[in-house]
Amino acid sequence: MASLDARAVAGLLREYAQRTALRGGNPYRAKAYFRAADSLAALAVPVDVLIDEDRLTEIPGVGDAIADIITKLHKTGSHPSLEKLRKEIPAGVLEMLAVPGLRPEKVLRLYKDLGLASLAELETAAKEDRIKKAKGLGAALQTEILQNLAIAKNGEGRLHLHRAAALLAHAKDSIRKSRPELKRLTIAGDFRRGCELVGDLAIVAEAAKPDKTSTPSTDGLQIRVSDRKHFGAALLFATGSAGHIEQLQALAAEKGMRLVADGLHKGRTLIAGEEAEIYRALGLPFIDPELREGRGEIEAARKGKLPKLVADQDLRGILHCHTDASDGTETLETMAKATRQRGFEYFGVADHSKSAHYAGGLSVEEIAQQHREADRLNKRFGKDFRILKGIESDILADGSLDYDDEVLERFDFVVASIHGRFKLDHKAQTQRLLRAISDPHTTIIGHMTGRQLQRRPGYEIDVEKVLRACAKHDVVVEINAHPWRLDLDWRWHRAALEFGCMLSINPDAHSIPELDHMHWGVLMARKGGVPADRVLNAMTLPEMTRYLRQKRRSLARAA
Repeated sequence: MASLDARAVAGLLREYAQRTALRGGNPYRAKAYFRAADSLAALAVPVDVLIDEDRLTEIPGVGDAIADIITKLHKTGSHPSLEKLRKEIPAGVLEMLAVPGLRPEKVLRLYKDLGLASLAELETAAKEDRIKKAKGLGAALQTEILQNLAIAKNGEGRLHLHRAAALLAHAKDSIRKSRPELKRLTIAGDFRRGCELVGDLAIVAEAAKPDKTSTPSTDGLQIRVSDRKHFGAALLFATGSAGHIEQLQALAAEKGMRLVADGLHKGRTLIAGEEAEIYRALGLPFIDPELREGRGEIEAARKGKLPKLVADQDLRGILHCHTDASDGTETLETMAKATRQRGFEYFGVADHSKSAHYAGGLSVEEIAQQHREADRLNKRFGKDFRILKGIESDILADGSLDYDDEVLERFDFVVASIHGRFKLDHKAQTQRLLRAISDPHTTIIGHMTGRQLQRRPGYEIDVEKVLRACAKHDVVVEINAHPWRLDLDWRWHRAALEFGCMLSINPDAHSIPELDHMHWGVLMARKGGVPADRVLNAMTLPEMTRYLRQKRRSLARAA
């Protein structure tokens, strides 16, 4: 048989990963296969070239063992171990692994005990109340399945931002090595638009004479090659969104022009081929890619009301970080130094509070110990850098924070967050947040909806009511920059700004590498149309010090 391309091999490797997960044993083996499959799907070089040149291990996540598997899959379309695994479980059972929270051992129980062999059969059984009656499964699992089926369907084939970034970076490196004639390699697609989940991995490249037959376009990585004259138009169309492009085309038609994939035309004349030129010829300022969703950005541009979006370099400090005092991996000193080395002016430690037993929440004695350490380090750092003393205080079921007022008053800032009781009803959960917001000790509401992308939906709350309360009580709304959260969702940022809220881009870092999650938070803020002057940690250290001092004065007056 003919050898398979990278996309087909990736599909087989993903199946291998799923069947390995269902078999049980070492869970990291299946995860390694999944990561390698993702990398293969985004390959910028034909897989047979890498095999012939013995370069498979250059692919992220591919070692010698997986390289051998890939080679067999490519050459034969199968693998002895895969064929053996196929005899154990029907193909449809693998679909159920896409449901967040449904672990392989539960999938096996659903198949063996209830005979469910597909996602459709799983959905039917859940709606017919058959799962909750099964021993070892139960009502809670049934409810979770019904809740998460939509995530399984909507998130299929999409990657978290940080994973997509790694694949695209590798793709660019591969293209540079294999096709040095290509210039201006530029990432496009929904990654360039800052979408929280990335479905289309796209790169636009410039060539002197583009060969359309050599520009692969698959469900994996898409490489569009254009000449210099039409590069900007190719980038515009490859970036999207479809709604934004359609509205630009309608505007062009109003002006007697025609916008197509090779540029903006008037009659037979090409008026503009670069992105900025196209917008200018249409009477618009340049519209940042993150805003291009067809959600009113063109009308705002026509009226001169586009926001000047926050950028990475606007942020002056980091808030909401964890250390090894709770569930982080590094000491306060190490995290603070790493933050300072990144050019920031302050580090806001916010370890978990006493109710978070699962995360080593701090006792009152441990708080005092951490504050003494912060004071010692601050003396060493001097005036140009400061550790701010914070806490991530759990919001209890009734909306109260989990320390007494006397303890909360010791902190420079308090991040109030929900970490349990996610299934309270809409009204109760909203009231819970409203009470926490009204507490004068609360500085920031952390990860407001509690969502985890492709893992669980947010809990039920009236987001508008909560945002209005934050504005009323001068409580900052967090944009949690962890790529699994990215919460508050960017679609609510405009409302938060209109109500008068300040926002804070926080990494929720538990280790030094996670400090760099800040970039994903900035991307979400940009997508939501947030300017730097509405971001709390865009304040300089003196500005932040004055802000927190004023908050403490307000707290004293309230007391």
